[in-house]
Amino acid sequence: MSETQGIAEEQSSTEISSQKTITLKIAKYNPDHDSSSQFASFTVPYERWTTVLDAILDVKKHLDHSVAVRYSCRQASCGSCGMKINGRPRLACFTKISELNSDVVTVEPMNNYPIVRDLVVDMGKLITNHKKMMPYVVRDDSEITTDTKEFAQTPEQLEEYIQFANCIKCGLCNSACPTMATDSSFLGPQALAQAYRYVADNRDKGKDKRLKIIDESHGIWRCHFAGSCSQVCPKGVDPAMGIQLLRGYLLGFKK
Repeated sequence: MSETQGIAEEQSSTEISSQKTITLKIAKYNPDHDSSSQFASFTVPYERWTTVLDAILDVKKHLDHSVAVRYSCRQASCGSCGMKINGRPRLACFTKISELNSDVVTVEPMNNYPIVRDLVVDMGKLITNHKKMMPYVVRDDSEITTDTKEFAQTPEQLEEYIQFANCIKCGLCNSACPTMATDSSFLGPQALAQAYRYVADNRDKGKDKRLKIIDESHGIWRCHFAGSCSQVCPKGVDPAMGIQLLRGYLLGFKK
């Protein structure tokens, strides 16, 4: 992605009490007619609580309606607003400008995804790989009967997988993964962590099927354990640990 002189240098007219401003640099790229990405620069006022998404939407409202950005819940639950902020994958709605300690905030689309336009990437492959892991409890007794009204678990059994159930499929882990940058067919840390979420669930009976899916040339053995996936997760999920625990099953250390 090449940086050029801003194709727009404008100042927001948003009226807020703060006199503090940042330079917000937004990557602009439309693959239908642009040969490369360029940065548009905007001066945006902010308060202590202003998030990066707030600043982008300020630009979109007052200065450049064409900025493409995906968002929904604005409370770090839906995972829609993943992007690179000052070079690191983050959720824009969960990142306050005041916490970045920089007068310049650069926002770009996540790495390792096809760019749809500007900050929006195609998440189709992530969802496809997620579905490959059969993200549901597999059981023979799929119908609830009078004898099986609930599947009770102990706190210890729940603890085996609960952190992996917090995945919001934002895709930041895949964006940070160095293996995905060199192997576009790699399943990715998001899908592998979700495989572990169900393998570790004592109610599930699909472990052997899932282990067979991930035990292939572009599967779990392509992970180099860089750990960057776990460092960027906004929900505290540790995909790197899940991958190592899955390897334990495949190598016979875990049953």
